[in-house]
Amino acid sequence: MVKPVTFTFEETNIDEISTFAGRVAIFVTPDGKLDPAARRVNRLTKGAIARLVEAGVKAGDARVLAYPVGMAAEAVDVICLDKRASIEENRAAGVALAKARGKVAVLVCAGNNNKAAQIVLGLALRDYEFTDHKTDEALADTRSVTVMSTKPSEIEENARPLLAVAEGAFFTRDLVNEPANVLTTTEFADRLVAMKDLGLEVEVLEEDKLAELGMGALLSVGQGSDSPSKVVVMKWMGGETDAAPLALIGKGVVFDTGGISLKPAAGMEDMTMDMGGAGVVAGAMRALALRKAKANVVGLVGLVENMPSGNATRPGDVVTSMKGDTIEVINTDAEGRLVLCDVMHYAQETFKPAGMIDLATLTGAVIIGLGHENAGVFSNDDGLCNKFLKAANAEGEGAWRMPLGKAYADQLKSSIADVKNVGGRPAGSITAAEFLHRFVQEGTPWIHLDIAGVAHVKAETTYAPKGATGWGVLALSRLVEDAFEAKEEE
Repeated sequence: MVKPVTFTFEETNIDEISTFAGRVAIFVTPDGKLDPAARRVNRLTKGAIARLVEAGVKAGDARVLAYPVGMAAEAVDVICLDKRASIEENRAAGVALAKARGKVAVLVCAGNNNKAAQIVLGLALRDYEFTDHKTDEALADTRSVTVMSTKPSEIEENARPLLAVAEGAFFTRDLVNEPANVLTTTEFADRLVAMKDLGLEVEVLEEDKLAELGMGALLSVGQGSDSPSKVVVMKWMGGETDAAPLALIGKGVVFDTGGISLKPAAGMEDMTMDMGGAGVVAGAMRALALRKAKANVVGLVGLVENMPSGNATRPGDVVTSMKGDTIEVINTDAEGRLVLCDVMHYAQETFKPAGMIDLATLTGAVIIGLGHENAGVFSNDDGLCNKFLKAANAEGEGAWRMPLGKAYADQLKSSIADVKNVGGRPAGSITAAEFLHRFVQEGTPWIHLDIAGVAHVKAETTYAPKGATGWGVLALSRLVEDAFEAKEEE
């Protein structure tokens, strides 16, 4: 898997700056002040930094001094950052360095910036490439970053949990970017089982067990494929022994043809990302394990492939969910909700969670409503929902609350079964959420996140190149930290 670049943390050593052979990053303030490292570079380059500053810089500017005379470095990156810069602005500085650096080593002269760990996170998140299937683009071994600081131990301690979250986001991106012939349901499950090495408890429920449990809705989605359907359960029990866990549920359709309700050929190749919800759950669980979160969290993902065949579910079929509700399948391309409803019911019956969040690339309708800037947020609990929205906002991951209501649920009424799996074109993302709402037990705080617009995009985002974004890993980790982790008494 792709991992974040390797960081080392050192005490500031002015003499090392002149001999560093990669790129050197220094910081100046909007009022033109130079810290000791910047003054050293200015002397080495015969006043080039001072001249650049005098020409005018403003907060957020990133300039490049190429081929700096008097230094071994191939370039100097000059970032304008106010001493009181926010977390977001420090992360943006890291993003700028990641975009500029290419594949060479970088020396970041952070000085006495007490938010330097956020520069590290921004650099780590943006410094991602998925090159597993490009034979001529192996990443160079020189992709290391040295952070010089007046308090290297403190910066390293602050950066450690942030880099754990970055690795979780990378894991999600890798999964979402993989082609379906590589990331089969079996391969997906195997990658999750491998996280036992991080301290996660992982169990794979195979088709015979799913049938025994009565997961007829989930099994109906994958019955047209040669790939076996599976449910993978991951447990991180880092909190109090008897504390009810937070449950994270992910839709893991490794490829979605639409089934018998076949999708158009144009763009179908993008349906390798239809396991995005499961990818986010997996990445979040990895992050929690790596940073040793003091919370109880269970992650459950339903892994299936939606294919047309002589054995595939037909439009008009009626299937029975684990809950016992019968479902009239109007459209086999509305399959994700059939996967989620059974996994959600199993999670509630098995773990009695303190809260439940499901994530899915569920509807194209949410993209019509919110574009690629925000995930759709649906919830039956204002308290949990507001905590999530606050966490998402703090991490710069767009999320917007959408409504629920009986009128939307009524669109799902069936004349031959308990419920239909689609309610027509109007409010398609809301009726999909109402379908899932039906499977939430009374008293369980629940959030549904429709991430169809944010999981995989055609243009680069703040923290990721085009393709898989890893959206949700940062927000979920922050939510767990803020709302579910046991706090140490002062």
